[in-house]
Amino acid sequence: MIRPAEVFRECVLEAAPRAILVHNHPSGDPEPSAEDIQMTGLLLEAGRLLGVDVLDHLIVGHEKVVSMRARDLPRSITWPA
Repeated sequence: MIRPAEVFRECVLEAAPRAILVHNHPSGDPEPSAEDIQMTGLLLEAGRLLGVDVLDHLIVGHEKVVSMRARDLPRSITWPA
């Protein structure tokens, strides 16, 4: 697990209004885990509180990338326009 403060530190320091989050799965399988989905929701909410729109959260695996936004994950959160 990561802390939202660590994720958004540079965004806040640089006054970035938007961010795209990216992480890898060393296993090579980019399918989002339950923890990935939960953390994405937390990061979307944290970004809103900080004034940083999270445009997407990408998971990189072996020659594949999964977009959490394209899959509308987590379903309980509305992605920024």
